[in-house]
Amino acid sequence: MPSNTYLRVLFSLIFVSLIASCGFQLRGQYLLPQELQTLYVSSDDNFGELTRLVKQHLTINDVNVVESPKSNTPELKILRDQLNRRTLSVLPNGQVAEYELIYTVNYQITLPEQSPQQFNFDLYREYQDDPNFALAKSRELNLLLSEMRERAAERILRELASVDVTGQ
Repeated sequence: MPSNTYLRVLFSLIFVSLIASCGFQLRGQYLLPQELQTLYVSSDDNFGELTRLVKQHLTINDVNVVESPKSNTPELKILRDQLNRRTLSVLPNGQVAEYELIYTVNYQITLPEQSPQQFNFDLYREYQDDPNFALAKSRELNLLLSEMRERAAERILRELASVDVTGQ
């Protein structure tokens, strides 16, 4: 029986060392450059959901989010987040049956004594509309938009982890 316990411990140690050696990290943890460990986040809508989510993700990742800009503090500025929709299919009576939601995010990161680095991306989701269930579909649309904003905040942090901080 004791040898069985030793084998389990040995197997666990080998498994943990293999996982650690391949660079595996739990999702949601981002290794931001040292220059971005203190950051000022601004937006035209400072109380908007995307801005709030980005600040929340930064705080979770131990980034010091300052409340006011300083000359030597990098700035993450969310320039635009916008939802557009495109018709994908129409019912025989002419009503729209399905939309493609397009969530566009533009932002920039400005490091001290460097020109701003601009980033933009689009997120896509399909949304089926049914006028007979307007209230439920409205709620579904709000949930989809919240999910898209969450994905956008995660993507901003992933892209921040790869920002060129050397200015080259």
